[in-house]
Amino acid sequence: MPVLKRFANPDVTRAVANLVWLGLERLTQIGVAIATSGVLARYFGPDVFGKWQYANTLLLVLSPITWVCGAEILVPTIVHRPAAQLGTVLGSAFALRLSVSAVALALTWAGIAAGLTDPVVGAMLAGLAVTMLFREPFVGVINAWLQSMTYSKPQLLTSMTTAIAKALLVWLLVRAAAAPARFGWLWALESAVIGAVLVVYYMRRHGGKLGWRIDRTLFRHFATAGAVFWLGLICMYLFLKLDRLMLERAISFADLGRYSAAQQLNENWITLALMLAQTLAPAFVYRVQDAAQLRHNMWRLTAMTAVLMIAGAFVLDLLAGFIIRRVFGPNFEEAVDIFRWAVWLSVPAGIEAIGNLVVLKYQAKFVLLSKWLLALAVACVVNLLAIPRFGAYGALIGLACGYLAAASVNIYYIRYKLRP
Repeated sequence: MPVLKRFANPDVTRAVANLVWLGLERLTQIGVAIATSGVLARYFGPDVFGKWQYANTLLLVLSPITWVCGAEILVPTIVHRPAAQLGTVLGSAFALRLSVSAVALALTWAGIAAGLTDPVVGAMLAGLAVTMLFREPFVGVINAWLQSMTYSKPQLLTSMTTAIAKALLVWLLVRAAAAPARFGWLWALESAVIGAVLVVYYMRRHGGKLGWRIDRTLFRHFATAGAVFWLGLICMYLFLKLDRLMLERAISFADLGRYSAAQQLNENWITLALMLAQTLAPAFVYRVQDAAQLRHNMWRLTAMTAVLMIAGAFVLDLLAGFIIRRVFGPNFEEAVDIFRWAVWLSVPAGIEAIGNLVVLKYQAKFVLLSKWLLALAVACVVNLLAIPRFGAYGALIGLACGYLAAASVNIYYIRYKLRP
């Protein structure tokens, strides 16, 4: 009965419950994202939807700037410091993240005011960018506290509820024939509500007081510790959105909207690979100390992920026409072929996600940074050569080459770190 004893352990039970809530939240977010995109695509049409997707791309490139003092730094600090210092730890992290987020938001608005973007894109981005002021300073800090207790249910439940509410508000604005620029403010409202709910929850758990304080030494520590991981994440997200950033200069917004529609569905499918990696990591990677066993587990996980991604890509390839027409409507017919090719990116993306677990296990921050710098450079060069010749398909080639470069670094590191 070792299995029953294992699940009787409160730590294991809490971790399993946390994992279930994480899975539910991810599936809810994926479902809401697809439904919302379908509604907006039909309402906006390809041209305006392309501008909406480009505004979201800019936001996703800018957002990692606010991820200073990530969870890999903050959560261990919370765990290892005495409970009496919790207010100082969270207050210092909050002050750092809020100041960085405020600067990022101000620079974004300044760029919009200076006319660096298309007017419609800028109007959409103006609302979307406000999410930076709430996500990391409020939601991120309190979520780190919840993670330190292996109890993310309050944040995940709030996130699911607000996502569904946001989808309803999107539908109501569409029914009211609202201007495209207004939709971005719904995302800002969502992040503000999540932040407010979590702050209230934290205060209720601490006698109705926030009790956050700033310690200058800790503030400086948070600003420097994890900087390499932070830069690596910035490079990773820039790589993931580089295709749309470079396509915006080469094709029309209508074509960019069709390309983005296909890619959004594909990215939700790739998210499942990341969920799989996060699910398997604790048992098969993080807790394994024997190098030979870990090496064996990695090859098995890689093979299993490759088979799963190939099977899924094959099914999605066959159903591409049905999926695109049902979600986005007849004006996005050109997205069908793009989606058929894009789904096969899940294979190198899934393999990269599994290989990345060893990099994270050993906290190889310079490997992480070098990997995404290489992927970014490779994708940029390939895009410069391929997009003028193949258009949107050239951007897919750039992504594929970038993923292969990143996966190659993972494989090299695994062979080096776990060599017999």
